[in-house]
Amino acid sequence: MQSPTTTLAAGLRLPTNGLDYAILAIYFVVVLGIGFAARRSVKTSLDFFLSGRSLPAWVTGLAFVAANLGATEILGMAATGAQYGVAVVHWYWIGAIPAMVFLGLVMMPFYYRSKVRSVPEFLLQRFDKSAHLLSSVLFAFAAILIAGVNLYALSIVVEALLGWPQWVAIVVAGVFVLAYITIGGLSSAIYNEVLQFFVILAALIPICIIGLKRVGGWGGMTDSLESAHGHNFLSAWGGTGIGQANPLGANWLTIILGLGFVLSFGYWTTNFAEVQRALSAKNLSAAQRTPLIAAFPKIFIVFLVMIPGMVAAVLVPKIGMAGSDLTYNDAIPYLMQELLPNGVLGIAVTGLLAAFMAGMAANVSSFNTVFTYDIWAKYVKTDKPDGYYLKFGRLITAIGVVLSIGTAFIASSFSNIMGYLQTLFSFFNVPMFVVFIIGMFWKRASMKSGVWGLVAGTTAAMLNYFWIYKQGVIDIPTDQGANFVSAIVGFVAGAVVMVVVTLFTAPKPEAELAGLVYGTTAPGLEEPPAEGDDAWYRKPALLGWGAIVLAALCYLPYSL
Repeated sequence: MQSPTTTLAAGLRLPTNGLDYAILAIYFVVVLGIGFAARRSVKTSLDFFLSGRSLPAWVTGLAFVAANLGATEILGMAATGAQYGVAVVHWYWIGAIPAMVFLGLVMMPFYYRSKVRSVPEFLLQRFDKSAHLLSSVLFAFAAILIAGVNLYALSIVVEALLGWPQWVAIVVAGVFVLAYITIGGLSSAIYNEVLQFFVILAALIPICIIGLKRVGGWGGMTDSLESAHGHNFLSAWGGTGIGQANPLGANWLTIILGLGFVLSFGYWTTNFAEVQRALSAKNLSAAQRTPLIAAFPKIFIVFLVMIPGMVAAVLVPKIGMAGSDLTYNDAIPYLMQELLPNGVLGIAVTGLLAAFMAGMAANVSSFNTVFTYDIWAKYVKTDKPDGYYLKFGRLITAIGVVLSIGTAFIASSFSNIMGYLQTLFSFFNVPMFVVFIIGMFWKRASMKSGVWGLVAGTTAAMLNYFWIYKQGVIDIPTDQGANFVSAIVGFVAGAVVMVVVTLFTAPKPEAELAGLVYGTTAPGLEEPPAEGDDAWYRKPALLGWGAIVLAALCYLPYSL
């Protein structure tokens, strides 16, 4: 799949006017206003990095899904819809919902009850300092790189659509993210993500409605696509049998194991940019409900990114093909240009900018927490007063944004940023997931097995991608298929090495595992149910099963 950060078509300049720019200006004013309003609640480092663990579940739930709903996903998944059709649903109903439910029902009790302030800190409690430091450094590096990718992607889109120079878009967005996070901390980021979630919906819904009307409704669209691309274009599983050829370059086994289990569980359960939102919830029940509440809009967001891509494939039958001026990544910008009147166009542009800023803010706010708590406070400046870490957190936020601006310019040297990001997830998130899952469910896993599992999983995934795939040792048709296989290889290698190392090294004393391994509870950390928490909509298990059933019902028509 092409990257949304490759240069968009030159003819996609939007006919914006003063009304559109006024809407954009109002949005930026509101963003800064939220930052200043949140500042009043920031008195300690816990307030700055985790909102004092005080936010309600509906706020953290919407922030959880908005942090992932970056414009790289919006443009990239619309491009996938134009190129592959209904197969887009795999990234949501196979590659997100099950992992989000697992995070809420199984993993959040471990995170929240252990009182950790970050995902790497859990590895320190379960394994040792070497696993903790390695995971902290890798995550901090990846967070800055991904934040920079969001900035670079924003600059490409803004230059194509509005005519702003790339460096102007990068600096303006970076300054606004720096301002509201530095002022209000995580609370500012989260409340802005809630706002950005609704702005993004306000941008995508008109595109879907007007686009479907232009192509004769759902029936007219599907008839056109079936005649042009065949029935499999409208079937999520068509052509995915083992040995069958399909544009996705993956069969049902690699989709389920590589995307549905290893990549998705590795991302949703260990990526601190997401988990941080749940850790800021006011109690364990709210923390568990955070990813479950997020799962419900996630079920339907797939339609908002898939339909524009499919509409574009009808309106421009040769989109992405030789002889066409439009790439698959131009699907949403093309529809914005063709379908939206001024005013609505301003909302759509604001929605794209909001999506980019949400993605960047999520990574910057997770970076400042991990760098401050897991690197600086643990290994550089220990035992300092809380006020010191609050000031340092603001300083490192500014440094993180500056570094993100730098990596945004570095990112311009890569031709396929979205594929590159998914490759990074297979390298780093998957090995971390295997270490977490074995450590949580196997008491015997030794302290040293954690760091060696991380090293082995990352190394194996890299070898599979750069040697076996890139050098053609085994024929894997596409980058997407290679990412799925790399994830599986990394997971298996990490698991095997952890088991082998455990057989030859000492386990952690059982008394230190209380509350860190499934079936154990740390003394004094049991959380009694809050008064009035017996309502059905407050029960994580019911919400989780509801998300699974609803996703299955949505998916059924496309599985036949």
